[in-house]
Amino acid sequence: MTSQRNTIRIVGFILLMLSAGATQVWATQTHGEPEGLFVHQLAHLFFIFSMGFLIYWLRQRKLVKQKAWRYIQYSAVLFILWNVDTFSVHLMDEQVFLIQIRQLDTWHLQIDTASGCRYLGFIYYIAKLDHLLCVPALLCLYLGLKRLYHENRSTETKVTS
Repeated sequence: MTSQRNTIRIVGFILLMLSAGATQVWATQTHGEPEGLFVHQLAHLFFIFSMGFLIYWLRQRKLVKQKAWRYIQYSAVLFILWNVDTFSVHLMDEQVFLIQIRQLDTWHLQIDTASGCRYLGFIYYIAKLDHLLCVPALLCLYLGLKRLYHENRSTETKVTS
């Protein structure tokens, strides 16, 4: 028990030291011109297609009647929304150059739009909060997999008894 606490303390100390020297972080990262961005955008489209196919497959086999698979379906829906969101942010940021960001100081940014449309700036700001879709998607995936694991484990216990 003591060695486990020491391990937790060491890992916590390492994480603290790594975060102490952190610099500015952006929620949606940019990619190298132009190949990196195109391949990355294609990966978002492939992920959207894959999650759509997963939802179709789950529904065809009527697996969504089980709570575990329903969580995984919710995860797939949220991953689709996250990919659409992130794809559009990359598009506005790096391909059609509708948005320009200026850093005013450490805590303030100014979002300028090419057309001067304030609504586009607001949409861009909301879309940059992509973690509000990705984190719940990961949570749903975790809950679904955890439930599948426990269901499988209880089935194995009944079979061996």
